[in-house]
Amino acid sequence: MRTTERLILRPFQDSDLDAWAALNSDPDVMRFIGGPLTRAESDREAAGINQTWESERYGFLAIERAADGAFVGAGGLSREQWYPDTLEVGWRLAREYWGHGYATEAAAHWLAYGFTELQLPRINSVTDTPNERSIAVMRRLGMTFERVTDLEFDGETFNATVYSMTAEAFRMI
Repeated sequence: MRTTERLILRPFQDSDLDAWAALNSDPDVMRFIGGPLTRAESDREAAGINQTWESERYGFLAIERAADGAFVGAGGLSREQWYPDTLEVGWRLAREYWGHGYATEAAAHWLAYGFTELQLPRINSVTDTPNERSIAVMRRLGMTFERVTDLEFDGETFNATVYSMTAEAFRMI
């Protein structure tokens, strides 16, 4: 379990699965992430996230609001197919928690974890180009715009915007 000022970042618990499935079935939340998931897909994703955390010590962990235990969503570091040699920081929050700074707070923690504890040289963040909210988080984190490019996910091509941060740049903030 990891903590920030307002959040608890931890592996998924059985009590999270209903809220995680609801978040993953929301078309607004999933608009830029391949579309809504079924309950079975959502549960498999949570189990896979926990396995990755256990074996690799990085992952896309559950985000809980410390003040009241509310399940906010998930975020963390992941290894994605388009840049397999560089971990990616990301987030996925339930719509009612958008606009409160939780994505930025959790992602800032994961950047610090990646650079200090995992000793990563670089961390990326990738989103669909129209996803202005995620791009704004990347900018607030101090990440640097790299490029716009076409990437493929599950046989579908999407136009992606890529930001990154190096360990050197992290040490300077």
